[in-house]
Amino acid sequence: SMRLPLTPLSAVAAASCARQGYAFSLTRTAFLGSIAVSSSGIGVARSQQDANNNSVPCFNNSHTQAGSEGFCDNSRLMVDETYPGTAVARLYAVRDRVKSLTEADLNGKWEDVRRKLLWAGGLRDLPNAVPGQGYTGHSFNDYNHVDLTTMNDKVSDNENDGEVKGIAIGNQLGPGIRTASLPELGPGGSWSTCAIGCNKDPPQDVAHIQFRSRVAFKLVWVPNENFDTFVLVDDEGALLAKGTPSDGPGALPPTRERMLNFRIMQGSKYAIEAEKVASESVSSS
Repeated sequence: SMRLPLTPLSAVAAASCARQGYAFSLTRTAFLGSIAVSSSGIGVARSQQDANNNSVPCFNNSHTQAGSEGFCDNSRLMVDETYPGTAVARLYAVRDRVKSLTEADLNGKWEDVRRKLLWAGGLRDLPNAVPGQGYTGHSFNDYNHVDLTTMNDKVSDNENDGEVKGIAIGNQLGPGIRTASLPELGPGGSWSTCAIGCNKDPPQDVAHIQFRSRVAFKLVWVPNENFDTFVLVDDEGALLAKGTPSDGPGALPPTRERMLNFRIMQGSKYAIEAEKVASESVSSS
């Protein structure tokens, strides 16, 4: 990996998240159960008792015990005990969509790839909406707005009280989340939140601090010669997918944005897979 002599991150990031926002309100009933968090991240849901004192196995890692849409028709949310702001079923639905992406989806023209990432993340493609009111033209298009976060309705209006460093105070995202989130992925909402701070342990970014939520996936640009390949990794840094858009570096976000994206990941679990791909490209050349 390479060290990049760029402007201090705090100077670049302060205004970056100030203009964006979103969270989704759903009328559908949600989940029952709470998540037991394992060493690999989110574990199997614990069954709880329903109103008739019957054990309800609501959700597990294979989704086989959930309803046809991947979630149970109960009135209580599944809860991630470490990050209780996570919309857990929505996170799994996003991961399923990521798994369904083909090589053609991930290696086509960048704008087509980006739209597929929005779809997989449960977001509408709204390039002409007002920033802060549903606009998603920035999503995955700069160094910072690369965390696909699934947050539950209780936290979608949370603001940054200053705990997330380098991000504007306030950072009200709720109205945009409600406008841009696709309802079919389940309760809660989706947003492409700011990744800056994710190189800390534990992560000190918008998802984990402002929303107390895991990320469903994070886009990281690979530090190869042209920074023209990306990986998608989960909240623990495990590889979910990768792609090299076919229209080349000139069609991608600016080179400096892609380099800075990797820089804010350096030294963290989120950089490992990108570094592996870069090493493989060097050894095969």
